[in-house]
Amino acid sequence: MKFLNYILNESRSHRDGIFFKKIQKIVKVKPANLSLYKQAFTHCSLKIKNEEGNIISYERLEFLGDSILGAIISTYLFENAPHGDEGYLTKMRSKIVSRKNLNLLGEKFQLTDLIQSDIPAEKLGKNINGNLFEALIGAIYVDKGFKACEEFIYKKVIQEDVDLAKLEKRVVSYKSLMIEWCQKNKFSFEFIIEDDIGKDEEKHFAVKLIINDEISGKARETSKKRAEEKASQRAYFSFQNHIHP
Repeated sequence: MKFLNYILNESRSHRDGIFFKKIQKIVKVKPANLSLYKQAFTHCSLKIKNEEGNIISYERLEFLGDSILGAIISTYLFENAPHGDEGYLTKMRSKIVSRKNLNLLGEKFQLTDLIQSDIPAEKLGKNINGNLFEALIGAIYVDKGFKACEEFIYKKVIQEDVDLAKLEKRVVSYKSLMIEWCQKNKFSFEFIIEDDIGKDEEKHFAVKLIINDEISGKARETSKKRAEEKASQRAYFSFQNHIHP
């Protein structure tokens, strides 16, 4: 029994050592509390509980990381965009911390390779990379404090990805942009949504964006939201010379 425990402990120490090196490579500082980073990559499907009987998962650290990331990005924008009003600052922050952007950052660091889950990573949803990135930020904050967390975000998010001039032109939501443009110009608009069974196994939705009684964009997708966004994007490309004269 002692020999078996020794083997198990050795195996666990080896895994911890590999995990430690991977986290250190990403964060660029030595983790002080490795269990925090393990929690940042633990999925609730494992149903692991702490001493108080609460499920351990990355979700609590994700919540914290989301708040810390938003605060640091807001501070950066406040200091570096003195011309921007509240609306401008809010819009720019949304672009920087968009799900798409955070997912790309998570993919860049291959964070799903670190997750512990009873569910295959490819079935954890399209936002799992961004969720893990926020959980990692939460772990850094608790483990190393605000300053270390700020340095990580500046190096990995702001310095590598934030160009205010380019961000101003980046479209986060074509649907929101088209609605705003129509309202500004007092154009009538309507999204017509129809179930589209077709020959596919998965249900689809067909969407038409009608502007001033004319079809301006059409799309077919597996969700209403994606279909509306794609139809809006196609409408945008038809009107972009009018939207950005």
